[in-house]
Amino acid sequence: MKRGMVFDLRRCIGCNACVVACKQENSLPDGVFFTKTLSEEYGVYPAANRVYIPTLCNHCEDAPCEKVCPSGATYTRDDGIVMVDDALCIGCGTCAVACPYDQRSQMDADNLKDGMYGGGNLTEFEKDGYGRWTPGTVTKCDFCSQRVDVGLEPACVVTCPTDARIFGDLDDPNSAPNKLIRERGGQPALAEKNTKPKVYYVD
Repeated sequence: MKRGMVFDLRRCIGCNACVVACKQENSLPDGVFFTKTLSEEYGVYPAANRVYIPTLCNHCEDAPCEKVCPSGATYTRDDGIVMVDDALCIGCGTCAVACPYDQRSQMDADNLKDGMYGGGNLTEFEKDGYGRWTPGTVTKCDFCSQRVDVGLEPACVVTCPTDARIFGDLDDPNSAPNKLIRERGGQPALAEKNTKPKVYYVD
């Protein structure tokens, strides 16, 4: 099994429900995002339009972040999900430099201590969730591995109101992502980097 995702750009409406769901599911502090929705305008008035472009870790099969990690903290699971072991991460940021997709975030100690509203006045949500993070470590999206391991889809996928995110097994020719890739010519971002991403886009 090789888990991956397809973004359907025709369906994405830029609502950012995925971003909020990801922040909540992963207890992410201020300034840290595992997924973002970019936007690009095209055309000329009155035929102008806008396309929304979701982004997250591409879980590369030939992951440059894993190759350069000096401590072995970044590794790839048997199902293709690229993970980070907090216990091994030394916070050097080499992985962030190596990632061509700019999908790494450092867990700043002050953000974890101060909380969204500053002054250390953490909300109950922050008190409950921030304990999962080790200050100084560099982390990223892991396809909500804690959900995937119990048979659920990533939070961003189940929250998307237009089904613009399709998650599944890229090794299964009959999986929903593979069907979409075949039918509509799905392509990974920055294919020229030769990292063999497991995230595809269709338009």
